[in-house]
Amino acid sequence: MASEIKDINLAESGMRKIEWVKRNCPLLSMLYDEFSKTKPFAGKKIALSVHLEAKTAYLCLVLAAGGAEMYVTGSNPLSTQDDVAAALVKAGLEVHAWHGTTPEEYEAHIRAVLEHGPNIIIDDGGDLVHMMHTELTDLIDGVIGGCEETTTGIIRLEAMNREGKLRFPMVRVNNAMMKHFFDNRYGTGQSVWDGINRTTNLVVAGKIVVVAGYGWCGKGVAMRAKGLGARVIVTEINPVRAIEAVMDGFDVMPMAEAAKKGDFFVTVTGCDKVIDEEDFMNLKDGAILCNAGHFDCEIDMARLREIAVDTAEMRNNIMGYKLSNGNWIYVLGEGRLVNLACGDGHPAEIMDMSFAIQALSAKYLVEHASELKEKLIDVPNEVDIEVADKKLQFLGKSIDTLTPEQEKYLNESGL
Repeated sequence: MASEIKDINLAESGMRKIEWVKRNCPLLSMLYDEFSKTKPFAGKKIALSVHLEAKTAYLCLVLAAGGAEMYVTGSNPLSTQDDVAAALVKAGLEVHAWHGTTPEEYEAHIRAVLEHGPNIIIDDGGDLVHMMHTELTDLIDGVIGGCEETTTGIIRLEAMNREGKLRFPMVRVNNAMMKHFFDNRYGTGQSVWDGINRTTNLVVAGKIVVVAGYGWCGKGVAMRAKGLGARVIVTEINPVRAIEAVMDGFDVMPMAEAAKKGDFFVTVTGCDKVIDEEDFMNLKDGAILCNAGHFDCEIDMARLREIAVDTAEMRNNIMGYKLSNGNWIYVLGEGRLVNLACGDGHPAEIMDMSFAIQALSAKYLVEHASELKEKLIDVPNEVDIEVADKKLQFLGKSIDTLTPEQEKYLNESGL
């Protein structure tokens, strides 16, 4: 099957983006060199659905260097960068993706990469795994396993596993220390505000920012909002996280109250209808809404479009909705991932760690295919530590090591 992309003539621009990423991703470059020699994926097909921008493209090239036949699509209709997709095709990979796909086109692209019969699946949000289990079940026997990048995708996998419906092993990449400690917190924190700032061109200092959800991603968004001079309100359903937010210096209240106060709203929950019709009607005139969770349902966009009495595109990636009370509210990136729909996603150095975990997890699946018993697998601790050690070296930092006497002290009871 031939690739389906917007325009192959955009490849040169995409290649420049990938080259910049290479310069700033030493872990992936190290793996590229290693995989080029060892070919851990020789004879294997990998289907990948991750936000298709330059960092993802470099991961694809690393896996291809390891001998994999790569079949690539995006994981969000607005996050694919057409020049990057073209660059991957120019490099010999099969790609099915373009920016601004319709729901039908997006689904067709997911199906196109799966119909090749992958041995490894690399997913971001769970759409590949879902289609394999609902429409392409005849291909499941050929799957060794897969890797899931996101909290949202893991929630879907855990639900499938509880119901006994997950039919092949999946590595919970998001749960790795070297992924969620840095990607979810520092990556999301910086990239969300990058997307908001470049899209709105408005000051954050002195404004009230409402962050819905105080998981690792929410912590990062709130921390960066505070650094930009905002006053931050956190909404939560978990009392432990709510206390944590208070002790981190933020106000905490239900969304029904926060809706009346906020200037910027960022949803980071993985749930749906976090900001709903009742909240819309309580928002201040000019409130700005965006989402940093995987799917575009955290802000109830379907209902907002129904109740709006007028709409207008205010700027690129900013749609205004006039409500019956006369107030205008503004939504960034159609309520999809603001850091990718309105920006370039996480910084390269952050994704260097996350994608190194991805690549090594895929390698682990191939090497241990005959031993895998559980359907949900955590990233082995030794993989986490290996990535951390290498990253420290690339940062030019060193740490202490235990002496034999200290190891004995810590490991013996003394009785």
